Amino acid sequence: MPIGTFLCLLALVRLSQQQFPRACATAEALLSKECCPIWEGDGSQCGQASGRGSCQDVTISEAPDGPQFPHSGVDDREQWPVVFYNRTCQCAGNFMGFNCADCKFGFFGPNCEEWRVSIRRNILHLTSSEKNKFIAYLNLAKNTISKDFVIATGTYNQMNNGSNPLFRDISVYDLFVWMHYYTSRDALLGGTDNVWRDIDFAHEAPAFLPWHRAFLLLWEHEIRKLSGDDSFTIPYWDWRDAESCDVCTDEYMGGRHPTNPNILSPASFFSSWQVRPVFFFFLPITTLDCSATTGRFL
Repeated sequence: MPIGTFLCLLALVRLSQQQFPRACATAEALLSKECCPIWEGDGSQCGQASGRGSCQDVTISEAPDGPQFPHSGVDDREQWPVVFYNRTCQCAGNFMGFNCADCKFGFFGPNCEEWRVSIRRNILHLTSSEKNKFIAYLNLAKNTISKDFVIATGTYNQMNNGSNPLFRDISVYDLFVWMHYYTSRDALLGGTDNVWRDIDFAHEAPAFLPWHRAFLLLWEHEIRKLSGDDSFTIPYWDWRDAESCDVCTDEYMGGRHPTNPNILSPASFFSSWQVRPVFFFFLPITTLDCSATTGRFL
């Protein structure tokens, strides 16, 4: 099953695996193909002692891939995540997360029993204080290393099938830039410049809309955890009748530089953000600061 479809279904049904948990980025975890970290709340794998979840074999769909991807066994993302892990935490009830430590979307409280409705507002209708808080949270995420997740800097084969882990730290914000890239990038078939470009698991498949909803819910969830603000929601931009980019101003996402149209205005808060190159599978990419979660998908 393509990773885009897998992550979409997993996020909406029983989210248990979000890319590479730091606790599972070890040779021991990769060689055993088991990602069932301890939940600190009770000291058991997946919080099993508290009924939060249990370590189980990953179930893979038998449905065939579409004709857009006529290959098999060449891409780490095929039948995700079994190339890396074939046993993961399967969470019960309203719990989710790589170790069942979190609550499913919409649920709160120590036992995930409190249901709350989240209101997402038009970004153009935010007060100055609300807008400033939103930008402050983005900046916090941009400058805080994720304590839960790391990113891969090589393929499973380049990791010698797990004996030589290749991972690196990344900020909470850039993690989601990378996740978007990892899901949608070309397929690497092995060898120099041997790639399959006619595939995009995040955008050229039925999972396009639900995958991006799940993606944004995860991003919102991680910012809530980072900020400690359970009331935080991602604002939206209603661009249906817009004749230009209403949020491309220094008040919001940043206007154009007066002399260089390829960079942000120096008056924009985001102009101080650094563009960080990430070398993944020896293909240089850039974590564009606003590309994955701004624009039409605020």
